Amino acid sequence: MIQSTINNQQSSIAILPIAHALRATVRVPGSKSLTNRALLVAALAEGKTTLANALFSDDSRYFARALQKLGFDVRLDPGRAEIAVTGLGGRIPASKAELFIGNAGTAARFLTAMLTLGQGKYILDGDARMRERPIGDLVNALTQLGSQFTQSSSPIHLSSFILHPSASHLPLFIEASGLPGGKASVAGDISSQFLSALLMVAPYAQSPVELIVERGLNSKPYVDLTLAVMSDFGVEVRRDDYRSFSIPNTHYASRNTYAIESDASAASYFFAAPAILGGTVRVENISRRSKQGDIAFLDVLRQMGCEIADGPDFIEVTGPETLRGVDVDMRDISDTAQTLAAIAPFASSPTRIRGIASARLKETDRVAAVCTELARLGVHVQEHPDGMTIQPCAVFRPASIQTYNDHRMAMAFALVGLRVPGMSIENPACVSKTFPDFFEVLERLR
Repeated sequence: MIQSTINNQQSSIAILPIAHALRATVRVPGSKSLTNRALLVAALAEGKTTLANALFSDDSRYFARALQKLGFDVRLDPGRAEIAVTGLGGRIPASKAELFIGNAGTAARFLTAMLTLGQGKYILDGDARMRERPIGDLVNALTQLGSQFTQSSSPIHLSSFILHPSASHLPLFIEASGLPGGKASVAGDISSQFLSALLMVAPYAQSPVELIVERGLNSKPYVDLTLAVMSDFGVEVRRDDYRSFSIPNTHYASRNTYAIESDASAASYFFAAPAILGGTVRVENISRRSKQGDIAFLDVLRQMGCEIADGPDFIEVTGPETLRGVDVDMRDISDTAQTLAAIAPFASSPTRIRGIASARLKETDRVAAVCTELARLGVHVQEHPDGMTIQPCAVFRPASIQTYNDHRMAMAFALVGLRVPGMSIENPACVSKTFPDFFEVLERLR
């Protein structure tokens, strides 16, 4: 069983090994990526949309509460996993608001773009780590489209609002009078969320928007996901591959009910469990036809020797007799890199993870953090600028894993504890960012 006391950030949780092959069925929460995109688009649409199987976690709650502070009618029903949003056709009701979004990167980027559609003055701020995470490339693109921003390292309120031309991190101060539109370049090598944010608000600019992507684009599947949600709400975007995008002046149509798939990133931990324990795990309410890019993690598991089976609303993974190491570029599925890193030491050959330099700018420096914690377990790992090489490990050391307040560190390294005795996870409550009941679902593997 799992022994835990999750009541504050100083608590820890002991993960006890499972001594048998798995035979389990689990269900994970709704997709964070879909929930937050649908929240934004539904708020811009005209009329009421109910999001079914919506994610209720720190990130989605921050976003929903920000919309409420902006004057939108957003009603949360955690018991039914539903969020009802009444959109106002691109209008933001509040002319003044001070918004706090914790360390919710998606909410920060999406709200930054959305607030430029308003008429008034807005402050957007987050916690200490969110203030370190980059947003300048998005601000630069919005400035090209006619918006105005400023930034300050000291507390400031709307009453003392002063414009300044440089704004590369939170807190941001936005003096909005609608988004003029036009043509803008946006960097794609730091975060695809910059492009996604611009795409979703562009239909409500005062003139058509053309976006040119510079320096390549990371995490392309997330942009595909954005375009799919826009299409579901009635807006089609013309594109030249991932180089440029043209968005007309138009509007979103509300949906009576919009169903959110289970989260593919969250599912990755349960897809990976049989890879190191054997047996089979079925994850419900998700399929290989998912719009989410992280579903491609299944292809990595197949390369490692796992068998994948799927139906219209489930995916099953069966572990191999011998787990093989892989050499894989995870640029487009970087949120699953920690999952792979956690099971890689159990493989029969080394694993090289490439293309995840941008992961250093997430909730923590995920490349350095993973290498540090694997070494704590006695795993030989070599850190590279864009990833790591992980050697097979025959003898693990018991350890208390530091999570750096990163939900994915906690969830990925919990997998190691299913095989290795003496493992505990510090600050397990950090999983509330995207998967509040992760450890309860993990327990169902028994």
